[in-house]
Amino acid sequence: MPYAPQNFDRLIGTPGFSDQLLKNHFTLYQGYVTNTNKLSDKLGALSKEGKGAEPEFAELRRRFGWEYNGMKLHELYFGNMTKTPSAKPTDVELTKKLTAEFGSFDAWAKDLKATGAMRGIGWAILYYDAAAGRLFNTWVNEHDMGHLAGSTPLLILDVFEHAFMIDYGLKRADYLEAFWKAIDWQVIGERFDVAGKVKVGV
Repeated sequence: MPYAPQNFDRLIGTPGFSDQLLKNHFTLYQGYVTNTNKLSDKLGALSKEGKGAEPEFAELRRRFGWEYNGMKLHELYFGNMTKTPSAKPTDVELTKKLTAEFGSFDAWAKDLKATGAMRGIGWAILYYDAAAGRLFNTWVNEHDMGHLAGSTPLLILDVFEHAFMIDYGLKRADYLEAFWKAIDWQVIGERFDVAGKVKVGV
């Protein structure tokens, strides 16, 4: 069954994000969905034809991770944004965990923002390793490289230029502040709770 692009039009009108920026970003995301489906179909056809040892198969298989993760990361990114945010996490357990791991919520926030402000393009991601009960702020340079195996992405921050340059030019710090004011902490808390339940088999 092919993937269908999700509709994130609910974000139109989010303070700090122009309609043009968001619509362009949605279109880019939809391209990842289209390419994921195309690659899945092509790989399936090559496999049925017995061409799994062909260079074309190998290159398309490598490319699949890029397109698929590009699709999923954008869904998580848009999914953790809202036009009506709360200032801090609404999940008490998540707040406790962030404080235990980083010393305070503000210290964690400073660390994630510093990660997102690093030179280069990519993603800043808050990961939760449920097996160890650890939280990590992580830099993912490419969609398919740098992820923490076995960990759950809780908060996704897109720091590719397409996420901010129309509105902010080179002022990435201003974009980070706008994004921070649009975080849907309820969604982040739900992701944290689900990851914890998976660990204990609830």
